[in-house]
Amino acid sequence: MNAIKKVAFYTLGCKLNFSETSTIARNFSNEGFDRVDFSEKADMYVINTCSVTENADKRFKDIVKQAQKANPDAFIAAIGCYAQLKPQDLADVNGVDLVLGATEKFNITAYINDLFNNPERSRGVGEIHSCEIEEANFYVGSYSIGDRTRAFLKVQDGCDYVCTFCTIPLARGISRSDALENVLKNAEDISKQGIKEIVLTGVNIGDYGKGENGNKKHEHTFLELIEALDKVNGIRRLRISSIEPNLLKNETIDFVSKSNSFVPHFHIPLQSGSNELLKLMKRRYKRELYTERVSEIKRLMPHACIGVDVIVGFPGETDELFLETYHFLNELDISYLHVFTYSERENTPAIEMEGVVPLKVRKKRSKMLRGLSVKKRRAFYENQLGSIRTVLFEGENKQGYIHGFTENYVKVKTPWNPELVNTLHTINLTKIDKEGLVRFEFIKKEVLS
Repeated sequence: MNAIKKVAFYTLGCKLNFSETSTIARNFSNEGFDRVDFSEKADMYVINTCSVTENADKRFKDIVKQAQKANPDAFIAAIGCYAQLKPQDLADVNGVDLVLGATEKFNITAYINDLFNNPERSRGVGEIHSCEIEEANFYVGSYSIGDRTRAFLKVQDGCDYVCTFCTIPLARGISRSDALENVLKNAEDISKQGIKEIVLTGVNIGDYGKGENGNKKHEHTFLELIEALDKVNGIRRLRISSIEPNLLKNETIDFVSKSNSFVPHFHIPLQSGSNELLKLMKRRYKRELYTERVSEIKRLMPHACIGVDVIVGFPGETDELFLETYHFLNELDISYLHVFTYSERENTPAIEMEGVVPLKVRKKRSKMLRGLSVKKRRAFYENQLGSIRTVLFEGENKQGYIHGFTENYVKVKTPWNPELVNTLHTINLTKIDKEGLVRFEFIKKEVLS
């Protein structure tokens, strides 16, 4: 390739996908590509797919059309979870040239010379390089920089759990982790970029420590991981992303409460407030354990923010069982919900279960829980008014305002000022505006080093 080529990326799904897209983008830069926005004309478009929800699957075709509109002659590649689960489906989409499964996505630049230097190859015929998921037993570290104020640092991949609704083990393989020294090196690299917050991400990060090639032995524990990261210079904030309640140990909660860098914000999947449904889902805890975890967090950190994942419409969820979940969440001292409407996924045990909930009922229940989430977030924000917090400002001008998050994940806003981007300030939370965001007064309008 003599002329400089342009590449654009589109990421669907989770923080883990964003970290991997960013790493793959750096690989393209090393090959001499210029990265441009997905809306711009590029020579190659890479779509990192997700298959957690039905909606993510359906969006793929629209994104391909968007790329074709920007440049009808561009090459289009699909990678990620959906590319592993249903490679032929993606290859059959008009305009897709390359589909890479779980073991090949990080080797995408090895395929680009063939794409650009073989003018005789058939265009619009998706070339598949996939694998049996058992082959995805090695680890590739990733982290995102340059896309957001915060960096997403991948520490773990895959999952050994067998939740009956989930395709992630089929898409990403067994649980495996990065070596502790590699995680620390990546964190130091991020710190050198001037980034002040790192979010730890993975499929099941509480299971951190399992080695490659099916080695089930934990070289290090999750607690040892966060203890080591807490000592990395230059990172003002470390945030734990989603962590299973059975793997969120009391010693981890205790460490976060005393930590120099880890912030009082937890996101803990619940999925259902009914023990009956948790058993059908093959979750590894009961609601009583979940209550204990929330209580321990609030005991040590009353100001902590707690987010919850919950699924509505799982097979067997009667009106009574849904209300059991609703009342459980209503009474729990949590801050917000991520609500997922159950969708049938091929090759999962749940698709064969009885008691299918009609789509109309699923949507109604989802709406109820989203309303509860608004109520919970408002109550949490109101409880924080009058408190002194630190805010890290984001980098985007949104209708004349700059937004930021406090350490305990209260979203604030103030009139746009580019000098505030990626800076930390001490503030006093004063009121909630009509958009439900929090306004504040500067206590010390200066960058905290």
